[in-house]
Amino acid sequence: MDLFLEKDDDPQTLAFVAARNARSHEALATPEMEADAEALRSMMERQDRLIVPTRRGDWLFDFNRSRDNPLGVLRRLPATDAPRADAAWETVFDVDAFCAQEGKRWIFGGCVTCPFEPTRVLLRLSDGGSDLTRFLEFDLETKRVVDGGFDTPAVRAQASWLSANEIAYFGSIDAFSATQSGWPRVGRRLRRGEEPAEAEILFEAAPSDVTGYGFIIDPELGGYTGPDTRQIRVFMANHEIGKLSLHVEDADGVARRLPLPREIGFDINHSHILWLAKSDEQVASGSLVLQALTPFDSEPLAPNRRVLVEPSPGRAVHHFTLLRHWAVYTVDDRLSPELYALDLTREDAVPQRIDLPAGIEALYFTPLHADLHLGDDTLHVIGSGFLVPPTRYTLALSDQDRNPTKDPLALVPQETSPAFFDAEGMSSELLEATSEDGTKVPYHLVLPKAWTKGELPVLIYGYGGFAVPLAPHYSGTTGRFLEQGGAYVQAYIRGGSELGPDWHTPVKREGRHKAYEDFVAIARDLVKRGYTNPSRIACTGGSNGGLLTGVMLTRYPDDFGAVWCRVPVLDMTRFHLFPAGRAWMDEYGNPDDEDDRTYLLAYSPLHQVKPASDQAYPPVYIESSSNDDRVHPSHARRFAMRLEEAGHLPLFHEYGSGGHGGAGNSAEMARRTAMGYSFLRQTIMKA
Repeated sequence: MDLFLEKDDDPQTLAFVAARNARSHEALATPEMEADAEALRSMMERQDRLIVPTRRGDWLFDFNRSRDNPLGVLRRLPATDAPRADAAWETVFDVDAFCAQEGKRWIFGGCVTCPFEPTRVLLRLSDGGSDLTRFLEFDLETKRVVDGGFDTPAVRAQASWLSANEIAYFGSIDAFSATQSGWPRVGRRLRRGEEPAEAEILFEAAPSDVTGYGFIIDPELGGYTGPDTRQIRVFMANHEIGKLSLHVEDADGVARRLPLPREIGFDINHSHILWLAKSDEQVASGSLVLQALTPFDSEPLAPNRRVLVEPSPGRAVHHFTLLRHWAVYTVDDRLSPELYALDLTREDAVPQRIDLPAGIEALYFTPLHADLHLGDDTLHVIGSGFLVPPTRYTLALSDQDRNPTKDPLALVPQETSPAFFDAEGMSSELLEATSEDGTKVPYHLVLPKAWTKGELPVLIYGYGGFAVPLAPHYSGTTGRFLEQGGAYVQAYIRGGSELGPDWHTPVKREGRHKAYEDFVAIARDLVKRGYTNPSRIACTGGSNGGLLTGVMLTRYPDDFGAVWCRVPVLDMTRFHLFPAGRAWMDEYGNPDDEDDRTYLLAYSPLHQVKPASDQAYPPVYIESSSNDDRVHPSHARRFAMRLEEAGHLPLFHEYGSGGHGGAGNSAEMARRTAMGYSFLRQTIMKA
């Protein structure tokens, strides 16, 4: 049996990993790989990159990696200065120096700003890139860790500020405080110097839930006017991934569940809630709905609903937010974005469509201010494309008094990223493949400058699960592959939500096979159109995308010339035995249920491996992380062993840190990608 590979400290496991790491290093760590690693690292450390700053008080903040600081520094600039790369940035927190001082690897994950005292933040620090998070109180003015301040243990955790001296702390510090999935369920009022286990309990999600979370909205602190400016306390229980309940405390401090469907996305401010329906329970799936928030009335939500976006085939809302006085959202029509804003202070207001510059394939937005209690409704809007470097625009929605502007709404360009690769002669096309059941599946094909018909090396990336949408994006990493003559494909298969919530639901549980049929249909469509042939096609994906690539290897081996499988889920009978995996059963099914187990086994890559004498597999490279606490590395280990036992020759590499997302310093992250590119160079790129 191979179950010893589920024990990270078993001598057999350590020997297994060491031996295969040595083999993959010998095979892939070529001079060309080293050149890729150096080029990718230099991209990550470029000091002329586009900056999207965050404002706290009188300062703009940015996180920056460099050759001297590969783990990065948090730095600041006076808010009166333009946030350009050559500005006089001042280091506030040096992650590399902090790690050297502590003798431990921490990965910076951002800050939680205190709205009551904006010079104070909680640094979010990940233990080696894992999901274990430490919150450390830091003074941005003195540039020091606060003596006697908050310093929570490294566990799965979330935190938000309740007052200048208290935080709402959700931490899986013990069995009582954690859900069955290992995420935090109990929220506590934690004061400085207090042990989390001793703090007053504010809210409890159920042990069977995935996690809980909470935060406050303080109208008085935010300077809002109205008949009632009492603090609003909000709690959330995630029952399953994508299913939640929202609770808001009433005047007596009783948390009442808002009468909303469970399958929603949402944002909330002092006056409204904006929610996206992901089922037909109350409104049509795909609708974006606005309702007034009335937490201290007899009912916590006003009964009148305003549907801002009606669903239609191929139409999807992905990005939406509530600011102080505005609702802002994007609508993608067959992956083409539109941007809208609605003034919440006027009952007769209609959504305003904001013109976008030509050539934008994708956009996202983020507030300028770190906390809406302290700022105004200014947004950064970033537009880009596969071959178009991102440009940062400003969308000013407030006047000088923080009230809604009366000026026409328009994006004002601020700065454009330098090009990370030469895109001259390259092109991007949106195409469609036809899946086995007749469904039209879109995909983007990004072509290099020169290629030979029928021999084009193609890397197809996909995910296809948990309603996660993919979108076009500008990437120097992808550009490196394009410059070397490869083509990149992004597959918008079912399981994501690129075309709306109903693009996800058909492939849950027993319908999972449809996502795989969509993906292989794209590979076959590329051949049918004459771009390439199967020996020139590689697929890649991570996590649920790693499962996707595992299925491609074992179910459709003749359609691919290489498979790059990253941090994968591969044993569909045991994923739920690891705490994090219990949260995935709504998506995949329950392996302990006989009917579910039957269809899970039908595609489970670990159980579908055929002997090499019966079926030749394309070359496969499997990578994982020793400290991945979301998808246990035993999935990757056991799959590699099963392939070897069947007579195949997989390459396997397990990185010592990085967690599920492959985090690390710039050199480590660059090298990880370069190893994968070396694998592609020796397979689909080989003449």
